[in-house]
Amino acid sequence: MAKRIRSAVKKHRQSLKRRLRNVHMLSLLKTLVKGVNSAIDAKDLTKSLEALKIAEVTFKKVASKGMIHKRTASRNVSRLSKKVYELSKKMTQPKT
Repeated sequence: MAKRIRSAVKKHRQSLKRRLRNVHMLSLLKTLVKGVNSAIDAKDLTKSLEALKIAEVTFKKVASKGMIHKRTASRNVSRLSKKVYELSKKMTQPKT
């Protein structure tokens, strides 16, 4: 039987915990982005604004933990904000 190195066993245990956390948070991000996009597609301004706030907070939290890069988070939030802004412009323009 091969000798087990205690530090390697602990490191492997830590990597599995971190992997589970990372997979969960990245999956949550994808779900939140889909929620914002579906609210935009449904032309629901209030729902899209609420979903955007939650997504923005989550993106910042994930970026601060190092799961994604800070600029990647910023870019994604910016793109979502732009879509919500375009929707709000369409909703507030008078129809002629």
